[in-house]
Amino acid sequence: MITVRPLHDPIYLTIAFEQAGETELSDRGFDLKYSREENPTVRLLEKNVALIEEGVDSLAFNSGMAAISTIYLSILRAGDEVVLPMEGYGTTIQLAEELGKFGVRVKLAYPSAEALNEAITENTKLVLTEVVTNPTLKVIDVPEVIKRAKEVGATVVVDNTFSPLVFKPLKVGADGVIHSLTKYIAGHNDVIGGALIWGDLDPENLWHWRRRLGSIIQPFDAWLVIRGLKTLELRFERQSRSAQAIAEFLSEHPKIEKVHYPGLKSDPYHSTASKIFSRHLFGGVLSFLHREGESGAKAFLRRLKRVFPSPSLGGTESLATYPVISAAKSMPEDRRRLLGITPGLIRLSVGVEDTDLLIEDIDRALRGG
Repeated sequence: MITVRPLHDPIYLTIAFEQAGETELSDRGFDLKYSREENPTVRLLEKNVALIEEGVDSLAFNSGMAAISTIYLSILRAGDEVVLPMEGYGTTIQLAEELGKFGVRVKLAYPSAEALNEAITENTKLVLTEVVTNPTLKVIDVPEVIKRAKEVGATVVVDNTFSPLVFKPLKVGADGVIHSLTKYIAGHNDVIGGALIWGDLDPENLWHWRRRLGSIIQPFDAWLVIRGLKTLELRFERQSRSAQAIAEFLSEHPKIEKVHYPGLKSDPYHSTASKIFSRHLFGGVLSFLHREGESGAKAFLRRLKRVFPSPSLGGTESLATYPVISAAKSMPEDRRRLLGITPGLIRLSVGVEDTDLLIEDIDRALRGG
């Protein structure tokens, strides 16, 4: 038997644990008996993710939507009202709306603190907001939303997927934080996962809902996310700085009508981002509007060589996506127009490749080379 401490923690690929007349308890007091409920590899991931958000603890799930489902089902009851930004993740909105058959009411607001605060009333039970919207990179003054929600006693959960390391929702009063671990935290475009971190939520209630739903992340997937966490700081900084350089390049490009990136001083959300972000980094995602509209955007995607045309974000590879057929596909046309999601819009998730080579590829694809 090996008794020395290994450099890397082991993966507990087991469905069950020994029960010789009694059950061993996990470190948070639940029975360690079946990996659908607790697993040591998953617990290591949960502790690490909680540290990132400076939370009390966390639960890890097999997807970000599993985490959001747990939030909805553990908090909302018939007659409750949930407030969401209308430029939120499409499936998050769709699931909330589908809960209408159980008596849950949904209010969608323009993604600004002012509009969200106006939507919050005495009937609001849950506010689930994002920090940076997808795909137009609007930055919401989340501390102001939290302040208003607390006035009416609503629970606030913040999807912080786009802004790890630079914004800490729990420190400004949020009750919980959601992450799609698939994105920046795992960071390699090879594993799907989600996490819910809390400061002031009922952990036993959340744990039991995950157990009932069977949505715990698998041990090997958890280990892959743990591996990715080790380079999060390095990756996020490089991706942010490359995105800044690419945004500045595109803002002067003759083929581009508009660039959405809060790191640009000309961006309408730069001041909000600078106020709420703890570091002068603005993430690795930007979007831009092609002057030739749909035809120009589609031609650009076809011509890319180094950047891969695909959805998702936050990984080591740079990805370009066409929001009208991905992130905003399920969104009504009038809402797309209101938010600025037009057929000429392209979203770029910057990876860790050489910045100059990425700019060269983007420029050539824009110019038709």
